[in-house]
Amino acid sequence: MKKLMILAVLTLFTAVAIAQNQWKVDPYHSSLNFNIKHSGISLVNGKFMDYTGTLSTTGDALTGAAFNFTVQTTSINTNVDQRDKHLRSGDFFEVEKYPTMTFKSSQILATGKPDHYLLYGTLTIKDVTKAVVFDVYYGGIAKSDQGEKLGMKAKTTINRFDYNINYDPTAAGIGKDVNIVVHLQFAKQ
Repeated sequence: MKKLMILAVLTLFTAVAIAQNQWKVDPYHSSLNFNIKHSGISLVNGKFMDYTGTLSTTGDALTGAAFNFTVQTTSINTNVDQRDKHLRSGDFFEVEKYPTMTFKSSQILATGKPDHYLLYGTLTIKDVTKAVVFDVYYGGIAKSDQGEKLGMKAKTTINRFDYNINYDPTAAGIGKDVNIVVHLQFAKQ
């Protein structure tokens, strides 16, 4: 009887492992964007150009999915070279000391609205790791000759001061809230 129970447990674990789908972010069809207020009257847009990400799913929905992302901070791009150099400096991201930012999910929950989820995890910028929640819209899965693709949009707002990005501490010129909007397409591995 004991051998039968062990066999049943191993079969269950094998079925779960097989049922998991592994995905890798497709940088040609994805973008990591942000915007922040400038002088209280306008927004400055930017993005990160170099990043990797993985996703593990079971089934066709995002329930139970796991996300991991790494962003190269030196790849910040606001379309203004002088501003980008300043953002890479010790006043902001300190890219020499902190070359990456990371996000690791802890759970994802359906909201009750079709294709909408809340993605919980930790975001690490510089020497700070904090909990963050993204609102996620799940675009679904498409199949083609190039394989299966999964699409989604995630957004959140963080306070830059929480991550020791303290330049302009009054936030009179550069706002404190950073709006993050991520458009992602994953390729099934």
